[in-house]
Amino acid sequence: MGIIMRFVKHWFLLICIFLVCGCKAKAQQFRTHAVTPGETLESVAQQYQVTSEDLLRYNKELQPGAALRPNTILVIPTTGSRPVNTSENQTVKTDTTDLEKPIGFQSHRVRKKETLYSISRRYEISEERLKRYNPDLYSKSLQKGMMLRIPRYAPGTAPDAAVSETELVTYKVQPRETRWSIAHKFKITIDSLEKLNPELPENTSYLASGQELLLPRVAGTDIMLEAPTLYTTFTVPPKQTLYSLSREYGVSREEILRLNPEIVEAGGLKEGMVLRLPEKKALDISESEYVYYEVRPKQTQYSLTRQLGIGYADLLEANPEIAAGLKAGTVLRIPRDKITDLEVKNDLVLEPFSLKDSINIQNTPRLLVLLPFRLDRLDLSDSEGTRKRIQQNNALQYSLGLYSGFLIALDSIAELGLSVEVKTLDTQLNTEQVKRLLMTEDLGAYNAILGPLSPESVREVASRASDLNVPVLAPLPIAEEISFENLFYSFTPEQRLRGHMLRFAKEQVTDQKILIISDQKNQDAEMQILEAFPSASLIELRQEEKNISLDREVLINQLSQEAENWIFVETDDFKIASSVSSILNSANSDTTQIRMLTTHRNKAFENEVISVPHLSNLKFTFPSVTREASTAAFTSRYRRRFGGDPDRYAVRGFDLGMDVLLRLAYDLDLFAVADQIGEVAYTGNKFDYWKESASGYYNTASYILMYEDLQLKELKDP
Repeated sequence: MGIIMRFVKHWFLLICIFLVCGCKAKAQQFRTHAVTPGETLESVAQQYQVTSEDLLRYNKELQPGAALRPNTILVIPTTGSRPVNTSENQTVKTDTTDLEKPIGFQSHRVRKKETLYSISRRYEISEERLKRYNPDLYSKSLQKGMMLRIPRYAPGTAPDAAVSETELVTYKVQPRETRWSIAHKFKITIDSLEKLNPELPENTSYLASGQELLLPRVAGTDIMLEAPTLYTTFTVPPKQTLYSLSREYGVSREEILRLNPEIVEAGGLKEGMVLRLPEKKALDISESEYVYYEVRPKQTQYSLTRQLGIGYADLLEANPEIAAGLKAGTVLRIPRDKITDLEVKNDLVLEPFSLKDSINIQNTPRLLVLLPFRLDRLDLSDSEGTRKRIQQNNALQYSLGLYSGFLIALDSIAELGLSVEVKTLDTQLNTEQVKRLLMTEDLGAYNAILGPLSPESVREVASRASDLNVPVLAPLPIAEEISFENLFYSFTPEQRLRGHMLRFAKEQVTDQKILIISDQKNQDAEMQILEAFPSASLIELRQEEKNISLDREVLINQLSQEAENWIFVETDDFKIASSVSSILNSANSDTTQIRMLTTHRNKAFENEVISVPHLSNLKFTFPSVTREASTAAFTSRYRRRFGGDPDRYAVRGFDLGMDVLLRLAYDLDLFAVADQIGEVAYTGNKFDYWKESASGYYNTASYILMYEDLQLKELKDP
């Protein structure tokens, strides 16, 4: 028993309590109030039975003695406060004296994917007028099922003129174009672009090549509004992959399959196939030299140039229109070579900020956690039996590790002053149980769902939650792709890891000799390494009956004594990994320097038969989703609570919990900020989500690690 059983008992005691009762990380509670004309700080304070000092404390933008601006959203502390003379049925009074008087009202129930702009356009009223008669919209986001009051006006007296359709043109998105580059080209703000195209998804900034947008006509310009797509034929050569083909032609794999359905019918790309592909388009060199930045409110020439680290003359040369002054929402072009320490994503300069320092404590994230604890099969009174079941069940070990780390994250979140509501359910590692649980839960009441683990259960949850636009986070890797736009793949996929490793190696390489050793199952990885290093040499593995091995003589003959040898080893077979690392280690010497690398460190390289001293001697380098816990504070807190050291799943549970809760505290709409926050690092994991068409959100962040002196060392990207 000892410390292990105390560890296990503590886990399960906490889990049982949380499963029965749910959990809340409590802090100060708040409500919001939309200021109406004529209200003062004192009158609002009196209405909610708080002091003026309370309001000033939680609303830092207010100045003592200054007048309140109508429609300002105030944070009201609710502990010991309540609105005076209000009831659930009482409507909030708004001043509409400046509006044309409506002759009546009609009701509108908000449908899925509707926006304020699409509703205002449908009824030919402004968004501001819509908010005036539905004051909840000042403090709440539009949600499916909401009932709105729509004002009706006498014929011929509609107060808000709509944009003339004759002033709009249809524009076809070109390759590599983004919302920001198009907004700059048409001299409009991002907000205007999105209002003119309400069908654009709010949960991503992704634009597809060929997508059509409605935009205002730019007088006196020769902007191409319709770019006809020309096609060519292509005969598939040996070893061609969809990945390399999509990169070569600048078109997605999905588009290649749409244009050539015979690929799917044949079970994949085959040598000799004649494909129909879009003609290669020359890259617009002038546009590729720029990134984009959206001007923020109250920014000045001085603050902008200081933040971007660029001289005003350079900024003015790329954006002559700013000579008349800066306007919030304007999209500026920034010369790419002038950007140094700023983070750029999707050609957009991201605002530097700390997610932990940017949370809104009036937000109360509601999270549903679905993990297989298998409480239906565990007898906690039988300590030895429980211990054996845990050791024999990987899913149970994963769940306990993830959840124990998540509980530490809840403690840390509470210390930040944030209130969180969490409900935890046991999926029992059974999809039918998941279906039963979902039937009893109002999924629309949650801001996000964490879990479950198995692909079948993840698909079921993502499907149910997609209709309600609720994000679902998969905690661990999923081998198969599940195409739901609300699904977050929190575990960086293999292809992203490989891309990171190859970019890193290309930036580091000087005169090294590149060699590749790969088995039959990893031919795709071999092709991608050859694309990155065309002069690389291949070392074939020797097949002898059921054994596959490396011919040492062949290897020695190809090694260089003048330059360091970088050898990529791509295999899923631990026997090959063990044999190759042993042979490479024996060939490594003062005169023949060898470094071993891989683009995917799978279980073959983690097998106990692999010699860590060999890996250390070879400076084995690889991409990784995780690293060892880097903060002593987390490890210390974990030990105090559970009596043992955290494993990698506990570290991941803590980091994943912190990330999703901090993102929700920043904005309760996880989709709205998913691909705009940038990379956020925690104890042993980091997250940087990227939307890929209709497939969902993929974490693109990863580490490059290297064995050195029998320890794993993180290598920084240049």
